[in-house]
Amino acid sequence: MTTVELSGKVALVTGASRGIGYGIAEALLARGDRVCITGRNEDALKEAVERLGADRVIGVAGKAHDEAHQAVAVERTMEAFGRIDFLVNNAGTNPVFGPMADLDLNVARKVFETNVVSALGFAQRTWKAWQSANGGAIVNIASLAGVSASPFIGAYGMSKAAMVNLTLQLGHEFAPLVRVNAIAPAVVKTKFAQALYEGREAEAAAAYPLGRLGVPSDIGGAAAFLTSEQSDWITGQTLVVDGGIFLNAGVS
Repeated sequence: MTTVELSGKVALVTGASRGIGYGIAEALLARGDRVCITGRNEDALKEAVERLGADRVIGVAGKAHDEAHQAVAVERTMEAFGRIDFLVNNAGTNPVFGPMADLDLNVARKVFETNVVSALGFAQRTWKAWQSANGGAIVNIASLAGVSASPFIGAYGMSKAAMVNLTLQLGHEFAPLVRVNAIAPAVVKTKFAQALYEGREAEAAAAYPLGRLGVPSDIGGAAAFLTSEQSDWITGQTLVVDGGIFLNAGVS
């Protein structure tokens, strides 16, 4: 990485060994933050740390919904950097594709555990470890699927709608010290979303007024804004980052 002036701030970004989380970590590092990233795969996480720059990045491997992992991630970040100014809840899963009428309820529970309950767990721990006394910001990665109907990914959409409400609840309870906002992306070109555009990217992109699918840096820029001084009077909001696709709602 090129040398940048350190900001003195520290972020914990979950699910950041690749994709959107990695893009967010890149954006925060570029402005001088130090970052802890988490992910399930230890080898992938180590590679991500090396690419991002091990002088300012640490990685903690584990499953987001595992409370022991949440505790270790927060503890390791505090030990390494002495503070946690920003939490970005990005870790998520979407293991099922199909109609709601056939949705396995055990799968629905798993989706909520990973996508929603883990976010609350991390927020509780960063609040108690640093933010309740020192302030900061939380960004929850929701989805356009959480603010509109999204056929065949209903469980994912329900969980992301819950993330939007979690943002409201925490924004109210953690004020005035901690601002809490969400980002609701449309389709971003990552391995996670690959099934939604693979083999038909041009067709998928044609539906977007801005003419392309998202890339991780689009969400990284939004997360950097929502954790910056430029957004100091913004809390409890969900920023839709969608290339304009929501403008087509209701248009036949």
